[in-house]
Amino acid sequence: MSNPSSTPPMLPALLIAAACGASPADAADPSSQDVRGTVVLRHGASPSMKGAAETFTGDVRVEARFQREAPSRVSGATVTFAPGARTAWHTHPLGQTLVVTSGKGWTQTEGGPVVELAPGDIVWCPPDVRHWHGATPTTSMTHVAIAEALDGEVVTWMEHVGDAEYARGPAPTGTP
Repeated sequence: MSNPSSTPPMLPALLIAAACGASPADAADPSSQDVRGTVVLRHGASPSMKGAAETFTGDVRVEARFQREAPSRVSGATVTFAPGARTAWHTHPLGQTLVVTSGKGWTQTEGGPVVELAPGDIVWCPPDVRHWHGATPTTSMTHVAIAEALDGEVVTWMEHVGDAEYARGPAPTGTP
């Protein structure tokens, strides 16, 4: 049996992380923690990035929290939209799940009504259905977005949601 003091301190974490599908960077990151074969990524440990102007309108921050390598197909991010910010129209080959964690938001599928979202709401966007989502004009919104890749593709981005289209918002409640 080897002397424990001769084992590099990160080797066990790297091996366990690899067995769980995590990258060596996840295991080496002091903000992640190995718990009996499970890698825990601590909130705030991943830097957020500004959402690309090609795929978002307005101020959007994306924190890519869980991107895994094959054979896993799942990926996800925590996305925060400032008031008025939104995605462009897009589709997902295997669908997308959104879990709203704070604020107020809107979502719409092509041809459907704009629907208001609140914390705790879960949205399922079926495969290959054009949709968009984002904050309301006056309130920010954060959601966790989860999707699976098909042949390495997670999303197909399309044109931006126009300001006039966005401004229509949801139909007033209680209208006949």
